[in-house]
Order: sequence, then C-alpha cells, then structure tokens
Amino acid sequence: MTIHVVSAGETAQAIAEEYGVSPAFLIADNEIPSDGALAVGQTLVIRFPRQVHSVREGESLTSIAAAYRTTIRRLWQNNWQLGGGTALYPGQTLVISYLEPPIGRGFFNGYAYPFISQPLMNQQLPYLSSLTPFTYGISADGGLLPLNDDALLSSARQHGTRPVLHLSSYTEEDTFDTQRAAMVLTEPEVQNRLIGELQRTMTRKEFAGVDVDFEYLPATLAVPYAEFLARLRKLFNPQGRFVWAALAPKSSRSQPGLLYEGHDYAAIGAAVNGVLLMTYEWGYTYGPPMAVAPLPQVQAVLDYALTEIPSDKIFLGIPNYGYDWPLPFQQGITRARSISSQEAIRLAIQYQVAIQYDEAAQAPFFHYTNTDGILHEVWFEDARSMEAKLRLVAEMKLRGAGYWNIMRPFSQTWLTLASLFEIE
Repeated sequence: MTIHVVSAGETAQAIAEEYGVSPAFLIADNEIPSDGALAVGQTLVIRFPRQVHSVREGESLTSIAAAYRTTIRRLWQNNWQLGGGTALYPGQTLVISYLEPPIGRGFFNGYAYPFISQPLMNQQLPYLSSLTPFTYGISADGGLLPLNDDALLSSARQHGTRPVLHLSSYTEEDTFDTQRAAMVLTEPEVQNRLIGELQRTMTRKEFAGVDVDFEYLPATLAVPYAEFLARLRKLFNPQGRFVWAALAPKSSRSQPGLLYEGHDYAAIGAAVNGVLLMTYEWGYTYGPPMAVAPLPQVQAVLDYALTEIPSDKIFLGIPNYGYDWPLPFQQGITRARSISSQEAIRLAIQYQVAIQYDEAAQAPFFHYTNTDGILHEVWFEDARSMEAKLRLVAEMKLRGAGYWNIMRPFSQTWLTLASLFEIE
C-alpha cells in the first residue's frame, strides 16, 4: 500500500499511470466521484495486486475462492467494489492477493446503530472481526433495555463477523446515567436481575461476548464496577464468551473528573478479557476546533494503559468521523457538526480549498467559507491518520482496535486496515 497525496492539477488517470495500477480500481477503491474531482491534499490509497482473476460465465465467489484456496471474506477484503455482496459478471476483474505482506494480525471491532443502511453495513462487515450494535441499556427498574438488532446480527453472521452485545448505562432517553449504573453496582437484587436478562439475551441471540460501557462513574463506584465485570467474566468465560469493558482515555491513575475516576485501569484490566481505550473526542461537538484523536494524546493514554494492562488485552479506539466548526468559536455557543471523512473531502472539493496535514496531531484539516460568508474549520481522518494509529497497534503488540463508528462511509478506513493487517 502507498498513500498518495493529491497535488494541484493531478487526475486519477495520471496517478494510476504513475503507479502502474488500474485507473478503474483506483477510482472504485477511493470512491472518486464520476466527474473525477479531487481535492488538493486529499489522500488516495494505492494497492498493488499480485494476482488477479477474470470472472468467467457461471463462476461464483465460492468457486473462485475454492480455486485459489482462499476465502470469500478475503475476496471481499481485496475487492472493495464487491460491497460485501456476491453478484459477479463475466469479464469482471477480481484481486486475489496483493504484493505487500501485512505488518501484523489483530482483532478489529466496529460499532453501529440499528438504523445503519444495509448496503453500507454489508460493505464494511468483511473488514471486521466483530460487530457491536449500540446499545442495550438499563431500564428504570434495573432490567435490560432491548435493542432491535436482528438485521445487524443476521448480516454479521453472513459475512463471518462475530456479534457482540453492547451493555451500557444508557437510559430510555439515550443518555448515559450515573444513577442507573449505581443501582446495578450497589443493589444485589437489581444486579442479579440484569445479569439474568443479559444471560438469556446472550444465549437466545448467540452473542460471542459482551462489551460493557458504564460511563461517568464516581470514584466510589470504581471497586463495585470492577467486581461486576469480574462476575460477568466468571459467568461467561466458561460458556466460551468474552467480556470487554470500555475505558475513558486516562493518562494517569489519579486523573480527576467524573469521566475518569470510576475507571480503575488495573482493576478493570484484571477483571475482563479485553478493554477498549476510547481514544477519541478531544475535538468534539462543543469544544474548540482540533483533531478528534491527536496522536500525542492517543499515545499518552496508551503509554499509561500499558503500565496497568497487558498489551494483548488492549483495543485502541479509532474514530471514523470528523467535525465541521463554524468560526469564530465561542465556548458554550458554537456547535460543531459531525461529518464523515468522505463528506469532508467533498466540502474541500466544493469550496476548492486545499486539505492540510498537521504533522504533530497526525490529522488532516482545512478551512472554507460557505455561501453565507461564514468561515469553517474542519478536522477529520484520512489514510495517513488511520495508518499512524494502526501502526501503534502493531508496534505496541495490542490485541487490535475498535472503530467508533461504522455509520459513516469512508473506504480508506478499510483499505488501510486490510492493507496493514491480517484481520482475524
């Protein structure tokens, strides 16, 4: 894989010729619009096929996979244009393998809301080890709030992706609630009821594991929370199911704040099979313009986590989105709009501005002035920023990564992952 940064005047055809690759593949892989428009500073992922196959009449993905002793999942990963589907046509070119070997092997999870579009979900599932629908919450009486996730679970299984139940302290109002979490952690009868309902749901829907995300816990709940997670692991591990927990992005044991104090990295790390470091949201809806996951801050969280938790239990959180801020920024007034990286590129093309890259943050950004004369600042993720984070996974020998979330389309997220890693 090579990451090409577009210069002024370049075209997809010329870039493809420069690297000796198929223009059609380059355009399809990077979802370049039909008019060929590119933004200066935009990244393009260039992949170099080792072996290709021309589809013949009557062939299927199953027969082609068997002929080359590979898998349908690998064919999906090697051919973004398939969209996770099975439709083929005679003369279609499929990539069987690429030249560059992966730098590592890992387990990669993605989060999705039940309202994700079916085509988008199918397109991304082959690149994920597991899919975690968001979220099963806690009712006012301590029961398990249901989730309409049947379509997601069905698609995940069809694509060889393991479904994971996401248990959070969410309420009927779709907000994290400290009191709901406290009720479960401090009242034995409530906890027993929740675990019973959780067990039945896990069994009925055949989840591979549970991912627990209780946020905004005070320090007084740190011990009960770790004990609750240990109880879940003791219950589910003998059934062949794992237990994960999401961790607020701490860079020290004594980091103050309601977001951090209830998450004891060492205790939770010992209690569960894996942890997701929520290493994103430094740039956020109500905050000042900046990278969503600046690499120095991500590195600081990871460095601390590795002092408390074994590396093979850690999943690095990776954002799959960006933000668009109107300027000037006013604290408490300005509200950024969450956008996909693909939409960020479209904005740069629309307003004919160059995308810049912050080498310290390892993140792309740009400014544009809209038709109302309002100046905007945009920060997002591209192939370069994704690669920087994924290389941390390999260098630090982490278990893998978790993508929050897969609701926004951006092919480079998955091309970069599939180029760098063998996906479990």
